[in-house]
Amino acid sequence: MITFFVSILVLLLGYLLYSKFIERIEKIDTGRQTPAYKLTDGVDYVPMPWWRVFLIQFLNIAGLGPIFGAVAGAMWGPVAFLWIVLGSVFAGGVHDYFSGMLSIKHNGLSITEIVGIYLGKGTKQIMRGFTVVLMVIVGAVFIMGPAKILAGLTTGFLSMTFWVWVVFIYYVLATLLPIDKIIGKIYPVFGFALFFMAFGLITALFVKGYHIPELSIANLRNLHGDADKFPVFPMMFITIACGAISGFHATQSPLMARCITNEKLGRRVFYGAMITEGVVALIWAAIGMSFYGGVKELNEVMVANQGNAAFIVNEISNSLLGKFGGALALLGVVAAPITSGDTAFRSGRLIVADFLNLKQGPILNRLLISIPLFAIGFLLTRIDFSIIWRYFAWSNQTLAMMVLWTITVYLLQERKNYLVTLIPALFMTVVITTYLLFAPEGFSLSMNLSFSIGVVISVISLIIFLVYRKSLLNIGDDKK
Repeated sequence: MITFFVSILVLLLGYLLYSKFIERIEKIDTGRQTPAYKLTDGVDYVPMPWWRVFLIQFLNIAGLGPIFGAVAGAMWGPVAFLWIVLGSVFAGGVHDYFSGMLSIKHNGLSITEIVGIYLGKGTKQIMRGFTVVLMVIVGAVFIMGPAKILAGLTTGFLSMTFWVWVVFIYYVLATLLPIDKIIGKIYPVFGFALFFMAFGLITALFVKGYHIPELSIANLRNLHGDADKFPVFPMMFITIACGAISGFHATQSPLMARCITNEKLGRRVFYGAMITEGVVALIWAAIGMSFYGGVKELNEVMVANQGNAAFIVNEISNSLLGKFGGALALLGVVAAPITSGDTAFRSGRLIVADFLNLKQGPILNRLLISIPLFAIGFLLTRIDFSIIWRYFAWSNQTLAMMVLWTITVYLLQERKNYLVTLIPALFMTVVITTYLLFAPEGFSLSMNLSFSIGVVISVISLIIFLVYRKSLLNIGDDKK
């Protein structure tokens, strides 16, 4: 229990102290007009109060990751607490803040266009296709996830197919209509449900006397039931994404960059939402490790249910809060993926619109882009959920790595402290390369070989960056 509360404290201190340090590096201009005012269109560029922007940002990024991902991540034991805390403060929060501020700086541009500005046209073209595919995958994942939970709540009278259609139709409306018409109005309700879920469950856990494992030298190791196939590195760092660092967040930040009214609000909206998500991930990781009696028991239950985190979440909610409270908690769980799925499709629309330079005021233009995206997304719902989730996890962290490198180049060009993103960028380069080479859905190479190649790739990336840095400094000296 001490570990849990210390982890919460570190997250809060990260927001109070480290985020201010990051903000000083960015050097905000509180007098500069933001895109919300400069490009108001009544559809995507809509000035909104900061608390609403924060709530939408938080709900956008808090999909199934800080819930399902944290429960699955708890299978490795208390070491998961370390990644959630350090990842949120030093990687995820920084990644989210700069991706949002860069979008504000570039008139609300999508992350793919920003990547192109700093990493070149070739990278931009690759990232355009890659990110749109990721958004469609996210949308498909976040149709099936909430539909499964809702079907479990209505067993016997409303089927899985029914809920798939309900969620899908909502996504269509949320993608096409102005952001303040559905998303801006319904998210406060979803927000209440999500906060009730997280804090209701952790309170019930304490009241009923469950023991949360402590992080100590003895258990600072891999407690996963199949440790050989699931080493802490890189598997846990891919599994726990949205609760630590997630590339998906960088696709969501531009949505709110088009609605934020002052640059001084960037820290509380972008960095603050990431820290809040880290708290939710901590809560679910703690519940996962303690509810069944320990990490070993959690592993046994997960194996018995084929890794179905939805079953775990359903059982925990009903057991800790009773049927009525459990139903409310599950609605909070449902709210998380739904509020990420709708904006995933919306982000996909805006990314395509940005590279086609197609104005999104006219409804016809929105339909021209959205219909193909929805068609592909719906077809993906026919594929096994676990397969889609695995590919989403890797591609999600790959995007995070690319965004970190983009921010690093931006900071270098602006003569700002680039170490705050260079170090996380190098770390994530090793993570995603090792995972691709080691994982069964990748190349299934040995762990030692995969990790060695991952380190080599990271070192080569560092060398390329240092060469670029030297050439940039030489150009600067020549201009003087």
